[in-house]
Amino acid sequence: MASHRRPKQPSRTRVTVLTTAAAAAVVLSANAANAAPTEKLGKDEVKAKVDKLYGQAEQATEKYNGAKEKQQKLQKEISTIQDNVARGQQELNKLRDGLGSMATAQYRSGGIDPSVQLFLSSNPDDYLDKASTLDQLSSQQVEALKKIQDKQRELAQERAEATEKLKDLAATRTELGDKKKEVQGKLAEAQKLLNTLTAKEKAALDAEQQRANRSSTERVDLKDAPPASGRAGAAFSAAQSQIGKPYVYGATGPSSFDCSGLTSWAYAQAGVSIPRTSEAQANAGTRIYNQSDLKVGDLVIFYGDMHHVGLYAGNGQVLHAPHTGAVVRYEAMGNMPFQFGVRI
Repeated sequence: MASHRRPKQPSRTRVTVLTTAAAAAVVLSANAANAAPTEKLGKDEVKAKVDKLYGQAEQATEKYNGAKEKQQKLQKEISTIQDNVARGQQELNKLRDGLGSMATAQYRSGGIDPSVQLFLSSNPDDYLDKASTLDQLSSQQVEALKKIQDKQRELAQERAEATEKLKDLAATRTELGDKKKEVQGKLAEAQKLLNTLTAKEKAALDAEQQRANRSSTERVDLKDAPPASGRAGAAFSAAQSQIGKPYVYGATGPSSFDCSGLTSWAYAQAGVSIPRTSEAQANAGTRIYNQSDLKVGDLVIFYGDMHHVGLYAGNGQVLHAPHTGAVVRYEAMGNMPFQFGVRI
């Protein structure tokens, strides 16, 4: 006799899993069918995007340079304060020892109450608040106590200053790390774009950059260029000697440079110290807004946020470290948004 038992139904869990998987498969299938194929960028489009990323990397580089300069300055200031505190503590110890010696001698001679010794072993600030004690102290001891008080206040102020600077230093180090990551991120993104090119396209782009580097290492006729002043001329000559050196973010020479690294290095060779970053260099001298008034060796500032700087080379040209992938070279100022010149 045939069995009439109802077939076993699949569990609810199994049905749910199967249903979900089927639905996901349908969605993926639909997405795959509707997704537009990724369009490969051409060489010129890649170059435009890479150039933009290089510009953003340079912006971040100047912020990185500023944070690095601030870090170095803070480290020097903290070191100086800590040295002062150490010397001050030695002076304080000598003052205390001297006061203790006076009290001991006075006590042995019977000229001071034994309770004074107890006071002398605690905070000197307490002494001056106790008139009965002061009556038993010599003018020499009172003077010594006041010196101790002054030295303690001075040390307390210096320690507080050091503490604040250490906090500032920690924040600056964090900023430095963030800016470094930002620069590296932009450069990595640019490299990723370059990697989408074919070998032939890469070779063509490299050749184009090499041509730009070679053709920009010689200045045009400068017979009409205004003469450079003494130190500006010396700085310009120093920068000329670095033509062909590669751009590297954060570099200050002499094997590689970023934009403000080149200008600060060049002026240093002329015996002139100028700030490290392009933004700070923009405030390092007299501003010149008319290009016709520029002289060879003047700083020239580009872009609204002043993130690029070079040296005026005459006849509308600038000598600068342009960007990653390029070398120190001449370039027409019209290729970048000129803001103003700076005469150091």
